Amino acid sequence: MTERLDILTNPHSDRVKNVAGLSRRSARHRHRQFLVEGPQAVRELVAHAPSLVRDVYITEAMAGRERATVNRARSAGLFVHPVTPEVAEALSPDAQGILAVAALPSPGSLEALAGARLVVVLPRVADPGNAGTLIRIADAAGADVVVVCAGGVEVTNPKVVRASAGSLFHLPVVTGVPFDAVARCARRAGLRLLGADAAGAVDVFAADAALTDPTAWVFGNEAQGLSAAERAACDRTVSVPIFGRAESLNVAAAAAVCLYESARAQRR
Repeated sequence: MTERLDILTNPHSDRVKNVAGLSRRSARHRHRQFLVEGPQAVRELVAHAPSLVRDVYITEAMAGRERATVNRARSAGLFVHPVTPEVAEALSPDAQGILAVAALPSPGSLEALAGARLVVVLPRVADPGNAGTLIRIADAAGADVVVVCAGGVEVTNPKVVRASAGSLFHLPVVTGVPFDAVARCARRAGLRLLGADAAGAVDVFAADAALTDPTAWVFGNEAQGLSAAERAACDRTVSVPIFGRAESLNVAAAAAVCLYESARAQRR
């Protein structure tokens, strides 16, 4: 493949409509493709998962700022389409001058848990922004795997992809597996299941003995927390103490505290 130099100028063309349509779940599943929007996400996609890339669309102004990404894409034989700002806006209001179309990734396998020391399990995450942020936090804390269980938000939702800031392409993200199967597989892999819960039996800052072991953290639904079944499946529930007057932390903030405490304990 070679770079295509014909600039796309018609924001009403069928190509533009088809790409923009990938913001809808039905179109993503029909075409087996999804959108990756903005310079950070496209940069990480091209660098870490070039085999998924189908096309890159970029304005002249952004091409000047993202020469390394364009050169990397060209070196990988990817299609790079110059577009006008009007076309970029029609492709996606969140493109920021650059957007890629990528093939849907495989759902992954729980075999990825073998040998892992830090895993994030999301049984019923529903908010796309939270899901993407949790993947980004897991990546930053050095987690080996993220599991988004069956019934959770679709990880190729554009809001998830944007919120992950490229971390979606840095580590294995297993999707579509029932929570009970994840719990069984985690135990077989030698992982201790810790559930983050406001009424947890132990304070995360006093849990070093538990945190040094290979750990799978279970973070519940944003509004409802852990279900009774999810709580029962965990070896221990762990709380993040509230020292001020806030009622609670949202799931992403709590996850950041828990995962960094695990990372600290495991690296000490």
